Amino acid sequence: MHSSLLKQADFRWFFTGQLVSLLGSSMAPVALAFAVLDASGNSGDLGIVLASRMAPLLVFLLVGGAASDRFPRRTVLTAANLGCALAQGGTSGLLLTGHYSLPLVAALEALGGVLAAFTTPALRGVVPQLVDRTQLRQANALLGSVRNATKVLGPSLSGLLVVAAGSGPALAFDALTYLLAAGCLTRLAVTATAARPRPTALLTGIREGWTEFRRIPWVWRGAVSFCVINLVQTGTWQILGPALTRQSSGEATWGLVLSARAIGLLVMSVLMYRLTVTHLLRLGQLASTLGALPLLVLGAHLNAPWLIAGAFLAGLGSSLTGIGWDTSLQEHVPTHVLSRVSSCNDLLSYLTIPVGQLCVSPLTQTFGGFRVTTTAGIIYAVAAVLPLASTAVRRLPHTQAEAPDVTVSGKTPEAAGG
Repeated sequence: MHSSLLKQADFRWFFTGQLVSLLGSSMAPVALAFAVLDASGNSGDLGIVLASRMAPLLVFLLVGGAASDRFPRRTVLTAANLGCALAQGGTSGLLLTGHYSLPLVAALEALGGVLAAFTTPALRGVVPQLVDRTQLRQANALLGSVRNATKVLGPSLSGLLVVAAGSGPALAFDALTYLLAAGCLTRLAVTATAARPRPTALLTGIREGWTEFRRIPWVWRGAVSFCVINLVQTGTWQILGPALTRQSSGEATWGLVLSARAIGLLVMSVLMYRLTVTHLLRLGQLASTLGALPLLVLGAHLNAPWLIAGAFLAGLGSSLTGIGWDTSLQEHVPTHVLSRVSSCNDLLSYLTIPVGQLCVSPLTQTFGGFRVTTTAGIIYAVAAVLPLASTAVRRLPHTQAEAPDVTVSGKTPEAAGG
């Protein structure tokens, strides 16, 4: 089945580009963190650099979605990768020449955030142009396997490269991967835009995307669910996770917990290549409740084996949810508005992340870390399961489940182009 998808020239080039790009991107955060800390000696600089990337990503997501529906997605992705190569190469150059400057590094990271706002909607929109609708789950599972494998290997490789050669070369490698990915994307035969006429203006396109987003009940219900989950989970896990784990189980446990979650992500993405279900969205929404387990285990002061097991199950659930969500969007949202609807979903989902991160510390000072973590886990589980109250979510069919006799090699690359 893997070989059937990879025999299609367009998907093979796209897959290769993603493999290279994701490897570099998984290595970059470690290298960037060490680079800024080593060059500045100030953790405040690192916070500014990270915020400089996140803020433009949120601001430009809707613009990125509209552009990805208005122009050929191959062109958008190629331009974005070239821009990311320039930005990361510039940061690497500053470090390699000993000319670190917080304003310049922050500006380059801000450029990377803008480009990421164009990349994410275009990536989700281009996959249905490369493969048949009945192949979408397998394609997303295969891409998810690569993404999760690089999450496991990338940080370790980055750490080794930073130790051996320094942060500058590690970031230079990331810049090179963007260039290679852009080269792969230029080989795609997909050049057409969506079938509908282009909007007369970018703002018109954004309004049309928002209208379509609100029109589809299961999409906006899912987005609201993710919004609440990110509000209570991201900051709690990132900030309280290491601290409370050290109190309950020791410092070494946190690394094992993160590894267990990464392994769960990878295992489920591999399993999803073979798994066929009738209602993929419903299963994904149910699986998302597993993400609450590590928070509940941590809040209950349980020891290391329970926390590691909870993290592994959370990884399984997160991977299934992500593949199910992407596949459902690609199967059921019209192609000509897919990137715009995706960008609306992503904006609503990500908007609460910085809010949650800022609220964790004052809440912990008032109520205590373990109580905050337990409450976050309960809210997470409720938010994950609440969309299932809607029949639109529960009954949304999975295309491949409706056509089990169609083989994954039944569509030519040429037919996928449009």
